[in-house]
Amino acid sequence: VKGPDAEAFTDYVITRDATKISPMRARYVILCNHMGGVLNDPILLRISKDEFWFSLSDSDISFYLQGVNHDKKYNVEIDEIDVAPVQIQGPKSLALMKDLIGDQVDFDNIPFYGLAEAKVGGRDCVISQSGFSGESGYEIYLRDATLYAEDMWNAVLDAGKKHSLMVIAPAHHRRIQAGILSWGQDMDNQHNPFQCNLGYQVSLSGKGEWNKKANYVGKEVLEKMKKDLSEGKKSYKLQLVGMTFGGKPVEEYAPDFWLISPFEGGDPCGYITSPWYHPEQKRNIAMGYVPFDGTLNAKGLPIGSYGQKFKVHLPDEYSDTPGVPVDAEVLPIPFTESFNANTREVSND
Repeated sequence: VKGPDAEAFTDYVITRDATKISPMRARYVILCNHMGGVLNDPILLRISKDEFWFSLSDSDISFYLQGVNHDKKYNVEIDEIDVAPVQIQGPKSLALMKDLIGDQVDFDNIPFYGLAEAKVGGRDCVISQSGFSGESGYEIYLRDATLYAEDMWNAVLDAGKKHSLMVIAPAHHRRIQAGILSWGQDMDNQHNPFQCNLGYQVSLSGKGEWNKKANYVGKEVLEKMKKDLSEGKKSYKLQLVGMTFGGKPVEEYAPDFWLISPFEGGDPCGYITSPWYHPEQKRNIAMGYVPFDGTLNAKGLPIGSYGQKFKVHLPDEYSDTPGVPVDAEVLPIPFTESFNANTREVSND
């Protein structure tokens, strides 16, 4: 999104306050529809005063944004740009990035969600301290990626050799440990922010985290929902919670949701979205939806009832006894404290 009205347009389509994001800084944000459903949860990078990048989950948000501005109310260009990200995550990420980029970036002082311009493999990139894990980590956004992908990629591999760099898909067990959501897996446009632990992203009549007073898509519905919650009303049926559960170690990405039923027995009442085995804690963990009982934390945001017990219906390959559900218990999210504790984690205290 680029142009004279880039800030105003971006502020209209996200729930957080885009005017509070300085150039060369980023934030985790959400876009909601007019009913309050979560359309996407990108990292929003403010490259300059009049340019924002939406680093998206898997959905066609570019078409949505173009549709929002179909009447050309905002003087902006909305396009897919030729930029591709690579993530460097883990305890050795800082050392690797210093070897890769040298003194182009002051890595000892770059803040969480801070941005910097640098060359990687001789090619122009934007560096962000962020990533799809709770580990220390960075993202490299390569400009003109279709032309220069190999130059950047080979430079990363070369710098990573002495650090035993592993080229892998996203480490979902790490993002699950940190309570990081995966759009399309843990939530989508059928879920509102409050029921998937993103209520802190919603302002209430100018009294939100960033004192946002401007209008945005879904504002009326979301702020009514937040008001209803504060008055003890339940605006929805299911709440995303953290859980631990029995059975054999889950070491493959779940291709489907697993049903949750009451501990005492009965019809299914919820479902697991993201399960995995926690190697340090040596137990299965998951995020999933269970009936919302109205519990709020000290900040007035909905959470699960910690210690509440359920049954989880596992596939036979993970069941101790095929066909017999295993015990599960609701726990706080995150399961492991992140290297950079973000607003989501702090808001759930």
